[in-house]
Amino acid sequence: MKRILLITLLLASVACQPADSAPAPDPAPSTATYTPPAPVTPTPEPTLAPTLPPTPLPRFFTEEFEGALPGWSVLQSNTDSPPQTRLQDGALIFELTLPYSWVYAIMGIETYTDVRIDALIQSRASSPESIGLVCRYHEQDGWYEFNISGDRTYSVLYGQWLAEGVARYIPIAIDGSEYLNPSGADNEVGLSCQGTTLWLYINGKLFRKLNEARFALTEGKVGLSISSFENTPVTAGFDWVRVSEPAE
Repeated sequence: MKRILLITLLLASVACQPADSAPAPDPAPSTATYTPPAPVTPTPEPTLAPTLPPTPLPRFFTEEFEGALPGWSVLQSNTDSPPQTRLQDGALIFELTLPYSWVYAIMGIETYTDVRIDALIQSRASSPESIGLVCRYHEQDGWYEFNISGDRTYSVLYGQWLAEGVARYIPIAIDGSEYLNPSGADNEVGLSCQGTTLWLYINGKLFRKLNEARFALTEGKVGLSISSFENTPVTAGFDWVRVSEPAE
């Protein structure tokens, strides 16, 4: 009897519950698959090529004018018409179009005390000219230069800038030489500055020594010179230049 009563009460209790209180069905299990994110690969920093310092020019060298000319600068005493300078057939060529012009190519890298400079000079015999070598060049103190001309004469000068484009020249020696080839022919010339002595060479011969104590320049740069006289144009050049230690 008790069991029948208990079942009756349970049925009544269920019947009295509201319809919306029925338990929600369990959600269907998810079938999505978890994919872990791909690992992040860091972008490598660009590798910079090492910056190499410029190759220093040797203190003593031979220049054969086959390419660029690092270290050389061109100066002139007459600024009204810049000289035409070019490399042609393995030579450094100068063309001067104004009379009484002086042009210099100075090697500005090194300063020397005792030094020798030699060059093979090509005279194009266009007009009389003076062409040669420079040692102990200093912008304020001056310089020495040894020049030859087509009339088989030579000169040794002390030069000094008085203002921009204005220079003065004081002769140290002027003479002729049997060792010079005539106008239009090549000449090899050399100038050695040692202490207070200037050694002069023409075509392989030491032909004169000059004791120079008046201006007493002790150090400076080396270079090349070319000048015109009253007639122009002047065309001349250098086939090669050698800077070395004095052998004597």
